[in-house]
Amino acid sequence: MLATKQAKQTTNQTAERVTFKNILFATDFLPGAQAAFPHAAGLAKSFGANLYALHVNEPINYALPPEAWVAMQTAVEAEKKALRERFQRECPEVAGKIIEAEGEIWTAVETAIEKYEIDLVVVGTRGRTGLEKVLLGSKAEEILRRAHCPVLTVGPDVPAKLGTREKIGSILYATQFGTASLKASRIAVSLAEEYQAKLMVQTVLPPDRHDGQAGPQEEIAEANEEELRRLVPEDAKLWCAPHFLVEYGNQPAEKILHRAHEVGAELIILGAHKLQGVPGAATHLPTAIIHQVIAHANCPVLTVRG
Repeated sequence: MLATKQAKQTTNQTAERVTFKNILFATDFLPGAQAAFPHAAGLAKSFGANLYALHVNEPINYALPPEAWVAMQTAVEAEKKALRERFQRECPEVAGKIIEAEGEIWTAVETAIEKYEIDLVVVGTRGRTGLEKVLLGSKAEEILRRAHCPVLTVGPDVPAKLGTREKIGSILYATQFGTASLKASRIAVSLAEEYQAKLMVQTVLPPDRHDGQAGPQEEIAEANEEELRRLVPEDAKLWCAPHFLVEYGNQPAEKILHRAHEVGAELIILGAHKLQGVPGAATHLPTAIIHQVIAHANCPVLTVRG
């Protein structure tokens, strides 16, 4: 259902520029997390943000022999040293700090978000099997579902070189309106401004029901395009020349991914509803769309909770 009233009320809100001051990079030192580091560092450089790297130590498995504990601890210490060196080598101008925690991953992330006033979490994932590995199920999935600040997820198909460019040339913002889309639009416009990037704003409607609207498909498309335009303030249209696209299809993820590939998007932005208590409920699009997009996108995906 179109959010006409909401969109009209938030035209001025989208004009307020969003910046990131404190970025949290969650790492388990595995390849997926390592691939996400350049994206976290690049954003920190662009916005002059503080960058915090969080590692959560896993509980000791007392079923293993003591020598195995020592080997694991030695490996972790080596990884932390390598991370400190990477900070100094790749982003010496960024104020960085490595944080260690014990216990549950989400508890540690939530504590760090509150303590350091984090406004963006960056996480990597390399898992993709079955139902997108049970909706990306893993530490990254829990962070994605539960964090109230925006989350940048670097999926398995994102080339490592993309994060080293420190520039975003093209952004695709996909929405089906609602409260999450209003916050996400502000971030999409702000990032397009920061990087002087091309911006495409897209919505995908079901082909067999036009959100309860009457009239020919052309009129429905025009009405939805007008709602997309309301999400971008007039002054932003002067410098980022956004494109607005209304599409129809039963597979929104496929439409989003196809369009992202077609325009060479280097970032996809999606809105997310507040947590509803079950995995997959985070998306304001049909169930698991965010997870499907992350699992197959060849660029990072930024999710913004309403």
